[in-house]
Amino acid sequence: METKQDLPLADAGRQLQGVRTWVVEDDPEWRALVVDELERHGAVVRGIDSVEALYRELAVDRCDIVVLDIVLPGEDGLSATSHLRRIDDMGIALVTGRSSAADMAHGLSAGADLYLTKPLELPVLVAALHSLHRRLASRRADPPAQAREPAAAGGRDAGEDWSLRAGGWELWAPNGRSLLLTVAERVLLQELFSAPGTPLGRERLIAALSPTPRDFDPHRLEVLVHRLRTRVRTATGLTLPVRTLRGAGYLLVSAQS
Repeated sequence: METKQDLPLADAGRQLQGVRTWVVEDDPEWRALVVDELERHGAVVRGIDSVEALYRELAVDRCDIVVLDIVLPGEDGLSATSHLRRIDDMGIALVTGRSSAADMAHGLSAGADLYLTKPLELPVLVAALHSLHRRLASRRADPPAQAREPAAAGGRDAGEDWSLRAGGWELWAPNGRSLLLTVAERVLLQELFSAPGTPLGRERLIAALSPTPRDFDPHRLEVLVHRLRTRVRTATGLTLPVRTLRGAGYLLVSAQS
């Protein structure tokens, strides 16, 4: 794809300087507008028209952030988000016309870092991607020793075996292996780690996950926990110490439990 060398880059700012950003969108007009705007802000951009084409690109190269539409020919953006989150720590921004709270919750639970709805002003997209890039850089950096969460009854910190680090974006297991968390996983675990050994009701967890709890399908909480357990087992070889309390909620099993 040709870079627009004649644009007034100095006036546009360089918020995304050098950030490798791939835009997956089947609407050629909107894709061209987004690519053009991101290039003006210094990003290294590729325009891609399908998830299958994205996978071909990823087979030989990497990007920092992928901007995904949800409704695409072939595999959709939500399915792609779940797959990408399992294989890479790239930033994932969903940009879509689906604006309901349920759709947003689904997208974030699938692993998206951002969920932006159309119609979308391009400066807002640039600012959101700039913020995401800074956050990604922070969570990829080697974190210093983090302050642990409050201790459970009995005085022992749940973080002595499992802990959240890098601002809550990484889950560390007792064997030293770690997992980069999605937005929804981070929110869920921060709630559980804030009260190790204490049952937390579904209502509290849903309220933390969604700005509109009444619109949040409770089944999505179960799906989120199930996927998180699977990802933790795959990444660390250990079982996440989160116990399901039938009819009550969930419990982070403390070190003394």
